[in-house]
Amino acid sequence: MTSPTPGMSPKPCPGPDRHPKRPAFVMPPGACDTHVHVFGPQATFPFSDQRSYTPEDCTCDDLMQLHATLGIDRAVIVHGGAHGTDNRATLSALRSHPTRLRGVAVIASGLSPGELEDLHRAGMRGCRMSTVVSGGASFAHLRGLAEETFDLGWHLVLHFNKATELVDVAPQLLTVRSPFVLDHLARISAAEGVDSEPFRTLLRLLDTDRCWIKLASLYRLSAEPYPHRDMLPMIHRVIEARPDRIIWGSNWPHPICPVPMPNDGDLVDLIPLWIPDEATQQRVLVDNPAALYGFDSNG
Repeated sequence: MTSPTPGMSPKPCPGPDRHPKRPAFVMPPGACDTHVHVFGPQATFPFSDQRSYTPEDCTCDDLMQLHATLGIDRAVIVHGGAHGTDNRATLSALRSHPTRLRGVAVIASGLSPGELEDLHRAGMRGCRMSTVVSGGASFAHLRGLAEETFDLGWHLVLHFNKATELVDVAPQLLTVRSPFVLDHLARISAAEGVDSEPFRTLLRLLDTDRCWIKLASLYRLSAEPYPHRDMLPMIHRVIEARPDRIIWGSNWPHPICPVPMPNDGDLVDLIPLWIPDEATQQRVLVDNPAALYGFDSNG
């Protein structure tokens, strides 16, 4: 996605449903939402001039209220593209809830070891590259970030605009040492499905033991209304293949949402459809994110 034209304001995107329902599904203790963003408040944390969208203020306090309704104990804040590489909004949230929150930074390669260590102490555990939003880090930074953050135990998060980009970047992922997370099921749509080259590539990457799959924002990839049953073949296949490498996220507050805005309570109620087995729910919602993001078992 190209940068905004100078002098033009990026198009506003709608905020989340501010009235989340209490889900029928009860989250297990220690459940983690591994994909949320916080934005603003703009008066304190201005948005980047290079952003490709303008969200509403969606603050850490808003997030805590949402998770109280949903019954979620932990979260991972993926730094939002509207803030570019200025991670202060996310860092402020991490410092306000150090046992409950971890973060994924948006940084360019080339930071000093001291700067990276400061981010790690604040709760960052990975870095995200995107071909979707402007003003952040592209896949050109992949090798540099992998080397620079490896000793910290960080993982790489890849945010794809099109699923075919996974096929293109897979050779690099096979050579780096770092763990990596494929955001949003690598953007593979229901129309592409289990027989597509991107999905076959995803399964091959799962064999590396370094690949993690994030089940989040799948409502964007479905051609059907809620509960988006056309996504189930891919969801069930990856869970069957590597239940120890699957994590779940809500994608609150759903920036750049091209479909009707979901209610986050409804998204939680998809979990037993996606993951019927209680032991696997425990792995996906609690154990896997605790391992990947370094949550204290007593936190």
